[in-house]
Formats: sequence, C-alpha cells, structure tokens
Amino acid sequence: MTPNPMKMATPVRPSSWKITPDIPLSNETYMSNRTQLAQLREMDAAQAARLPVDHLALLLEEVSALRADAKHLTETLNDALHRRYGEAATALRRAEGKDTGRVRLEDHGFAVIADLPKKVEWDQAKLASAIATIREWGEDPADYVSTEIRVPETRYTAWPPGIRAVFEPARTLATGRPSYALEAKEAA
Repeated sequence: MTPNPMKMATPVRPSSWKITPDIPLSNETYMSNRTQLAQLREMDAAQAARLPVDHLALLLEEVSALRADAKHLTETLNDALHRRYGEAATALRRAEGKDTGRVRLEDHGFAVIADLPKKVEWDQAKLASAIATIREWGEDPADYVSTEIRVPETRYTAWPPGIRAVFEPARTLATGRPSYALEAKEAA
C-alpha cells in the first residue's frame, strides 16, 4: 500500500489576479473570490475593516468553528493525558502526602508535569456567620478575611434616585472590549 502524497500549499497570488469562484486548479486546490483565513492572517485591522461585510461574516463563522474545534481537540488531549498519567500522578501526590498540587513524572525523556489545582468555594452565609463570631470574640475580621462588597448593575439601575445618589461616589464605570456579531438579514 503506497502512502498518500503530501499536499502542496497553494502559492500566494498577486492581488491583481482576477479570481473566479470555485475554479479547480488541480485535484486538490480551488480558488475562491472570497477572503480566506490565510489572507486575513496577512492583513492588519484597517485592511480587514475594508472587506465586504459578507466576507467578514464568513470569516467570523470560520474563526468560530476553529475555536470550537480547538476547544474540542484541547479537551480530547487533556482527557488522553489524564487517562495516561492520572493514576500515576494521584499515587505520587499520595506518596508526597498531598491531595492536590503539581507533581513531575518521567516518560521516555519527557518531564510530565501533572497539576491538580485546588478549587475552593466558600458558603457566603456561613462566612458571614463566622465573621460575626470573630467580632463577638473582640477580634477584627479584617485580620483574617478580606471583604468585597459587590453591587449588581441591574440592582443599581433599579434603585430609587436617592439610594443611587448615596452609592454614586463609590461607582466607577469602565468599558470592556467591544464585540460584534454579523447576521444575514432575511430576504423580504
């Protein structure tokens, strides 16, 4: 049985070439008149902003599919590594007297670093009770815990103006990174 021949990369073409949609160049290569991810990689944001909106929409779809594929592949590889090294890492942690943390294994010239991080969650009502107990003992809870008060924005906007005014000096509004989605409109 002969191995499959290696596929050759499509050569970069000058931007002046006229491209006809889906004309086969060989058994494996097709040219298209839409922007490909390989072309996008060579662009800066200003160049990409000048692309037709339908090209941007298709590129967003491709990137989303790549992200989902990368996530799936990452999960598969992590599961494979856990199947391969999980028991040995657990045994090594146990031998070191710990349930979580990082251990190092050796496998055919590779150092395998197996990390099992802690994931701590605190019951807020029970914490409040513990803080009250510490206060009753005459201790300062700030010596033991840090407290962060949060105000959900939906609650803040629903408050009456007088209450909002009391909290306004403590509020700073910043913005995150803008994001956009493109959806094709239904034909009328």
